[in-house]
Amino acid sequence: MKTTFQLASEELIPEILEMMADFNAIDHYPFDKKTGRQNLEQFLTNNHLGRLWTIHVEGSVVGYIALTFGFSFEYKGRDAFIDEFFIKEGFRNRGIGRETMEFIEGQAVELDVKAIHLEVEKHNEKGKRLYINQGYKSNDRMLLSKRTDE
Repeated sequence: MKTTFQLASEELIPEILEMMADFNAIDHYPFDKKTGRQNLEQFLTNNHLGRLWTIHVEGSVVGYIALTFGFSFEYKGRDAFIDEFFIKEGFRNRGIGRETMEFIEGQAVELDVKAIHLEVEKHNEKGKRLYINQGYKSNDRMLLSKRTDE
C-alpha cells in the first residue's frame, strides 16, 4: 500500500467537501457545503494562505490535510497551523496518519515554516498519541478563539 500526496486542485473540490462534511460530523460540528466551497475556492487560489493536499492510496483519495500560514515573533518567522486533517474511516490505523505527518513536516521545511501548531479534541486519544509520537508537545497554554464575523 503506497501513500501519495497531491496539492489539491479545484476539480477535487466536490470530493474534498464530502470529506469535510464527514470530518465535521465526527464531533457534531455544523458544516455548510456552500460556505465550504467558497472557502476552498479562496484557499486553493491564494497560496499565501497555505496549502491543502489530498491523501491517496492506490489511486483513491482517502483523506486531506490543510496547512494554513501565519507569522510568529516567538518562533522567528512563518508558522503554520494544521487546520484540518482527515482520513476516511476505512483507511485509519494503517500508518497513513504517521506518513502524512512526516510529509507535512517535510513540506513545512520547504515552505520555510519555523513551527507547526495543531489542535486535537480532548477525547481523540489516537490523534493525541499520533501527534505526541511525532514530537508535538503541549505548551501549557490554552488556545482561545473569538469569532469576529458574527
